[in-house]
Amino acid sequence: MPKLPRPSVLRKPAKPGERTNGARSNGAKTNGAGANGAATKSPGTNGTGSGGAPSPLVEKAKEGSIDVIGWLDERTGMSPFLTGMLFRKVPKGTNWFYTLGSATLFAFAMQALTGVFLAMYYTPSSTQAYDSIAHLTNDVFLGEFVRGMHKWGASVMIILIFLHMGRTFFFGAYKYPRELNWVIGVVLLILTMVMGLTGYLLPFDQRSYWATIVAMNITGSGPVLGPYLADFLRAGSEIGATTLPRFYAVHMLLVPGAIIALIGAHLYLVVKQGTTAPPWMRAENRPKSLRREKVG
Repeated sequence: MPKLPRPSVLRKPAKPGERTNGARSNGAKTNGAGANGAATKSPGTNGTGSGGAPSPLVEKAKEGSIDVIGWLDERTGMSPFLTGMLFRKVPKGTNWFYTLGSATLFAFAMQALTGVFLAMYYTPSSTQAYDSIAHLTNDVFLGEFVRGMHKWGASVMIILIFLHMGRTFFFGAYKYPRELNWVIGVVLLILTMVMGLTGYLLPFDQRSYWATIVAMNITGSGPVLGPYLADFLRAGSEIGATTLPRFYAVHMLLVPGAIIALIGAHLYLVVKQGTTAPPWMRAENRPKSLRREKVG
């Protein structure tokens, strides 16, 4: 893959009469020294040459950074992906409804970031979980703030993903050739609900305990796989000492890993297949031969 051009290639040519490469217009080189051999520097240039040209140090820094980018691009081939991701065509009629997917992704990133902070102080034990949450909320600097962001951010993410899927459905963006992307979105919705369910038990207070018992009873009443799924989540036939570590592992490792992988596939298909135009724009762009005309 060809390397990126150096700044020297893209630099504008000097105007007639200006210095080039340390030489005056009359051919005498100065090399940054005055008549007495001492280095001189014009005031107010801040490391730039005469006429506002960048100094050699700045030029070398620019060339070094471009060399690093070219080295990474040559070995990773990231420029085609970034070009398709950042410079893809957007259909006419795109509005704020199309930002719901990006908002959901941002909400997930905030959940991951605040979750890492909370995991530093949380103890997944039936005897220490509540005390660790109380210590995090009352004693740790900004602990209550970060916990509140994580708690309410879960509700915000669920609301956003429902709105995003609603927009996709009503705009007809689930039709050919985007059926697979719709299926991935449905799985992401289910995983988001599972992440909310498993995270609800982690404070291990009275409300979360009894709410989880109700949720597990509902799960166990499902056909065929319901009882096995409930036993897997409870780590047994009833909620016990091993249930909380099981919920914590599912909440912190299993579900986020699956969500990250599916988000990558989701974004790949969005870039590959493009964005669907709103239905009213598609109706206007139909050929005249396919438009209905009133007769008589």
